[in-house]
Formats: sequence, C-alpha cells, structure tokens
Amino acid sequence: MSFRFRAIAASLLSLGMLATAGLAQAADLPVKAVKKAPDLPFFLVIDNRVSFSWMPKGTDPGMWSVRPDGSINGTTAKQVYSFTHFDLWAYGTNFFTISMFKSGKNDPASPCVAPGVTITGAAGDCAGATEIYGLFRSTLGWNELFNTKTFTMGPLHNISFEVGMDANTENNFLAPAKRDVVAGLQFAFDLPYKGYFNVAPLMYWEFSNHNAFTQCGLFGPGIPGTTCNSDGNVSYNPTWALEINYYMDLGFLPPSMQYFSISGRAGWYGPKGDSNGLPALSGPGRFSTASKTELNSEPIRLTFDASKAAWGDKYSHFVDLWVAYRYWQNKFGLDHNAMPGVCTVAATGQSTNSCTESTVYGGITLKF
Repeated sequence: MSFRFRAIAASLLSLGMLATAGLAQAADLPVKAVKKAPDLPFFLVIDNRVSFSWMPKGTDPGMWSVRPDGSINGTTAKQVYSFTHFDLWAYGTNFFTISMFKSGKNDPASPCVAPGVTITGAAGDCAGATEIYGLFRSTLGWNELFNTKTFTMGPLHNISFEVGMDANTENNFLAPAKRDVVAGLQFAFDLPYKGYFNVAPLMYWEFSNHNAFTQCGLFGPGIPGTTCNSDGNVSYNPTWALEINYYMDLGFLPPSMQYFSISGRAGWYGPKGDSNGLPALSGPGRFSTASKTELNSEPIRLTFDASKAAWGDKYSHFVDLWVAYRYWQNKFGLDHNAMPGVCTVAATGQSTNSCTESTVYGGITLKF
C-alpha cells in the first residue's frame, strides 16, 4: 500500500534528520523542527449528487390502454428524482443510488389494475404510480488487498471482488417488493482522456418479490405453491448476470469545447424461472410465462459540464446537463413476446408495448 511506503519513508526521514541535528548541535548551528506527515483520510474520494430527469416514454409491464383509433398505448411519462453516492477508500469503492419514479395515469396506482379500471372492474380515475428503487455495489481491489501491481497490465487497471443488492417498492396493485443480491468479479480497464470501462460477471439471485395477481383467492381458491401464492410473495432461482459501465471525457475536442463527456451502462440478467414464481401453468409459445434474459441498458449519455463552461475547471461537474437513450428489453425478465395479459393481449397475442422500454430522456445533475 502507498500508505505503508509513506510511513517507512517518514521514519527514515526522521532518523536522518535526528542524525543531522546531532552534527548541527555539535557545530552549534540552529535545527529546524520536523513536521509530522499528515495522515491519509479514510475516504480518498466522496462524490454525492442529486438529479432530476424526465422520461417521455417509460413503461411498466401490463400497464397499457387502447387509443380511440384502436392502437395500443403501452407507455407513460415518468419524472425521476435520484440521489447517488460514490466513494473511494484504501481497498475499493462503494456506489449507492436511490431513485423515485413518478408515472402518469397510464401506469396507475392501486386500487386500479389498469388505466381507468379498478380490481372490481369498475371505472376509476387513479393517480400515477410511484416507485422507489435502490441499488448498491461495492468492490475490493485485488491490487490493494494483496499490496501488488500484478493485476495491472496494459489497459487492465485492476480486478476486484464485487458484491451488491437491489430493492424496490411501488404503490400499484401488483405491489412489487424486489430484493436481490449479486456477487462476482469486476475487471476495470482504462480508456483515454481519464476514462474507464468496467466489466462485471456476476451471480444474481432475486430471492424475494411480491405479485398481488398471484395471490390465492383472487381468481378462485387455487393450490398454494402450485397455482397461486398464499400471500402473493414470490421467489426465483439464482442465475447469471453481466454488468458493464463506461465513462470518457471528449478530450479530443478543441480546448474551447472540452465540456462534454460520454458514459453508459448495460446489464444482462439470465432467466430466473417462471415469471409468476410458480411452476409454469401454460405451454410454450405466446402463452408461456417463463422468464427470459433481460437487458437493462443506457447505451449512451452525453453530458455537458455547464458549471465548468460558466465558472472554470475549479467547478467541473458541479452542474451537468445531459441527454440519454434508455433501452430495456424483457423488463423484469418478462418475455415481451409472451406473458398473455401482461406483455401481449391474451386473446390476440398483439404486443401491449409495455415490456420493452425505448426512450430518449434528459435531465440535470447537481454535485454537492
């Protein structure tokens, strides 16, 4: 560790100064006092930010309506409020984010089960749903743990152990309560212009969730654990995951335009069993309820460093304006070509356009 090297260097320096002081006193010369080297802080970097963004075409699986012309509207506008924290310490990093998604009425809150319809089938004018989603990831670097540079070669910057978890809740009738854990490795690579590219193969286990539509008694008595869940709680099988993220300043631009950067992320999550948390109740094809590989991504975000442009390098990234593209296929693992009544219209097999999210959105981020 660099801290260890600094401590040894400080000790040698102190001994050298003492020896010099002895000679100086013998010559009756003044001696300057040696100042103690300051201790390194526990956190080398702490970065906290808040963001507001607007997503014109968000989705929530199973939430769709029919337009007057007969076409299906499976999207809803969403306001997104987020807080993110990142820190760097002697052995690794920690990242945490929590977001609130406020939907329009095409994604209604309980007691509506669909836009304008309550669980009894009566008409209802329900407000848009609100979702809270949190994510945590932590790494321990092998170079730091083993006090070596062995795991730095070429563009490879480090290899790390990675662990994390996700959790959410939403006030719609489904009432999801997702809880999952991830564990694996992260391979960190350097990009030009102070950039990075991280790849993390992981084990993913969504060990708990909730689906009110599977609760016993809602559609008849059922068989608990086979055709329904006694309390609506569901769990899934462990599966694989792959998460990547990157960032790079556009340093090749002329100095007068070096206020832009690009970043992005993508996560693939393997099939985790039946999407209802029960043995599959239907056959293959469009009637299947089996989960599919999920892709949750923001391939590119273009950021303008407004505070650097206005006030100089000292205030870099204090105020960021950005625009991004978001693509989420098989949202929450639901097969966008199957899952009748959710991703497709049960009677016709027509897509509800609610299990794949594809939208451009933008926002503002403030650092404090």
